[in-house]
Amino acid sequence: MDKTVKPKHWKKWTSRVLWFLLVQFILINISAALHAWKFTHFYNDPALRIVRPSSKNIFVKTWKLFAGMKIPRSLPPGRAAFPVDTVLFTTKNGTTIDCWYAKTDSAAKGTVILYHNYTGSKATFGNVAAEFRYIGYNVLIADMRGHGSSSGNVTTLGFKEAEEVKLTFDCIRNEKKEKNIFLWGSSMGAVAITKAIDKYNLQPSGIALEMPFANLQTHAEARSRVLGFPEEPFGFLVTGWIGIEQGFNGYGFNVASYAKKINCPVLLSWGTRDRFVLKEETEKIFNNIPGNTKRLVIYEDADHQSFLSFDPVKWRNEMGNFLA
Repeated sequence: MDKTVKPKHWKKWTSRVLWFLLVQFILINISAALHAWKFTHFYNDPALRIVRPSSKNIFVKTWKLFAGMKIPRSLPPGRAAFPVDTVLFTTKNGTTIDCWYAKTDSAAKGTVILYHNYTGSKATFGNVAAEFRYIGYNVLIADMRGHGSSSGNVTTLGFKEAEEVKLTFDCIRNEKKEKNIFLWGSSMGAVAITKAIDKYNLQPSGIALEMPFANLQTHAEARSRVLGFPEEPFGFLVTGWIGIEQGFNGYGFNVASYAKKINCPVLLSWGTRDRFVLKEETEKIFNNIPGNTKRLVIYEDADHQSFLSFDPVKWRNEMGNFLA
């Protein structure tokens, strides 16, 4: 009797375990897909900008963890702190890219093009642009797609934004007839610069990269870590879903690999308390940059933030030496 019941008993429990694992697999993929969507889409709802106390309702908390948080779109900037001309570009998919162009008050040494971070805008780094103007450079500050005054509500975290880098670079080189062009980018902006050099073979006079992540998966893992999720498998799944939803191979989005195509002087900066970019990521990018015209600057105790605001003296010295 036991010999006939026992196999049925184990078959029943094996079936239950397999169904449980299947349901878990489906649920975690649904959650990852929702997080990927919320991560790459911005919302114009003003209510999202209001800081409210965290809900004590366990069901509300669970749903937010499961489905992710809506991210408000960065606001269009007001007036610039210095005279600017508005320059507009149109991407291949019809997105309007809004930029500010400003000349220095002195004889120009060249032009610096600036690209902001995720959820930032050209107004966010107006102080950085002012620094470049002060030391004698014209500036062009771009609002990336889905940010500030540019159209759209979608970001690809620097992948497709490489097109904006090419459009602005070509404008300064061909229309403004500038030969001495530097590119500066923070976080996502730094990623877009590196991707653009790899894809379009741009040849600027130099690039200053602040806090770029090594690849999309390490960045998704960092976001998971900050949200309180286990880095794996959530980071792996979110990376895959971002690629599916945005139409590219998320696992092939590799900034450290793109760095191998850089063919100009590089100033790479990172903060030791950065929650989103690890030290080994920064070192991997730096080691992959060819040649010896590169410098890695580390800001002790700095988080994922503006290094100019964190340590203005050090930033000015490093940037001044780099441009010189």
